Amino acid sequence: MKPILAGKSILIVEDYPAMRKAIRDMLYILEADTIVEADNGVNAINAMTKTSFDIVLCDYNLGNGKNGQQVLEEARYRKLIGQHCIFIIVAAEQTASMVLGAMDSKPDEYLTKPFNAQQLFARIERNLRRKQFLQGIEKEIERGNLFQAIQDCEQLLAANDQKMRTHLLKKRAELATLVGDFETGRQVYQQILQERDLPWARLGLGIIEYQQGNFDTAIAIFEALLQDNPLFLEGYDWLSKTYETQDKLQDMQQVLNQAVDLSPQSILRQKKLAETADKNGNLAIAEKAYKAAVTLGKHSVHKSCGDFTNLAKLYAKTNDSEHALKVLKEMRHEYLNNPEAELRATTLEVELHKKAGNEQLADDCLKKMLTLSQQLGNEVPKDLQLDIARSCFLQNQPERAEEILNGLIKTHIDDDGFLNDIRRMQSGIGLENHSEALIQSTKRELVAINNKGVTLYKQGRYGEAMALFEKAMSVMPDNKTIIINMLKITLHDLKNADHDQQKLLRAQKLFKKARQVGIDKQKLGILQMEFSNLLRKNKLEAKA
Repeated sequence: MKPILAGKSILIVEDYPAMRKAIRDMLYILEADTIVEADNGVNAINAMTKTSFDIVLCDYNLGNGKNGQQVLEEARYRKLIGQHCIFIIVAAEQTASMVLGAMDSKPDEYLTKPFNAQQLFARIERNLRRKQFLQGIEKEIERGNLFQAIQDCEQLLAANDQKMRTHLLKKRAELATLVGDFETGRQVYQQILQERDLPWARLGLGIIEYQQGNFDTAIAIFEALLQDNPLFLEGYDWLSKTYETQDKLQDMQQVLNQAVDLSPQSILRQKKLAETADKNGNLAIAEKAYKAAVTLGKHSVHKSCGDFTNLAKLYAKTNDSEHALKVLKEMRHEYLNNPEAELRATTLEVELHKKAGNEQLADDCLKKMLTLSQQLGNEVPKDLQLDIARSCFLQNQPERAEEILNGLIKTHIDDDGFLNDIRRMQSGIGLENHSEALIQSTKRELVAINNKGVTLYKQGRYGEAMALFEKAMSVMPDNKTIIINMLKITLHDLKNADHDQQKLLRAQKLFKKARQVGIDKQKLGILQMEFSNLLRKNKLEAKA
């Protein structure tokens, strides 16, 4: 065996000392020289915050606390592991739900116990070769230099390395889709499928149809994919996402339910199922999923105090105040001295006390709620703001409720899903179509601003166009359409500016804001590619 591990930093995460020693001895046989050990998930995360590991061997079942899937999720979420790192989940159990759960988090490898040094070597070597081969492309993607990543991909494809060809084609198709070059992406995926029926290539075709707004075609592709590959979990996620775009919540719930049955350890999928079933009025399914999200959240980076209050709100809907208050008590214990958790609990208590006929307690909670909300300011999540508006309506504070709704509608006017949440909230308290006039007038206002800005832009009056959108952004700070338009103008300005550092920083700030508000990766990808081209051109000119 070749000495492939010399100089590589390796982390072993295993709760059994004897097994840790066995893996360590195998690694020494493979000439590893830098090995760190962790006996649980928390210690593994701590180790990764201190060291950038090349290889992580993580057992799935780590006893009490985080499991291997949750360790990988947190490491990725917190960017504790880079693209170069090989993450291998190791497991002894072979139940379908556990295997699917482990694979759901997309480790580089899944290794079944028992295994020997030769098997471990083969897995590590295969992934090292792949990672090293794609290293240049991945680095350019991390830098946001998508143009160079595509160029590097094309050069490697021209070299015709047959062992790496499929990996390269997959990366090339993904990059094409990311930058909005859908025709190239479609051609590459179809080329792959002519040679071999690979589920991820069929998924890629469906994603392209989704991105182009061909939702019925996308649904047909995803449904056919799942019929032939019923364990392919990404297919369920994209099918449910497409149904959500069309506001087909019953179909969405059915698809999510199937995915959760296959992989019940996915907290994000459990949250989505709970919210969808709740909106559909399927309270038994919603309760089960909310409970699962709360349980999984104890050791997950995706834990949220909102999971507790969503479950408590469900009990409030069924007039089960006892269980609702019990859940809020548990949340306060779990999130001690957390302002958001306290605000969520107090907001729901307004309604609970009102239902119980305790008007004084309801008023006291309302005052506390408004004080906490003012203290948190812009940090109050939009779903919680909507709950606060609901409580204000219930306690005869319509002016405050209208003020909150006005801000929510203006900020999220291009988020149809959230606008439907506003409509559902108002219908639930007997205010059907209450904000419809404001929603429609705000949409018209946004269209008018957008049209005026585009007209100014086309007339070459870039400063006036930018000033218009900046003024609009002060009123609608998270509006995706405005952010995209400001990015377009900034990039156009950069084309005609000689190394304008201020405009470069403005573009970077807008890209960061766009990612924060959840603008579609494909929309951003096109602009990111343009930006990387500008940066590349500036570097070349600077060298000249």
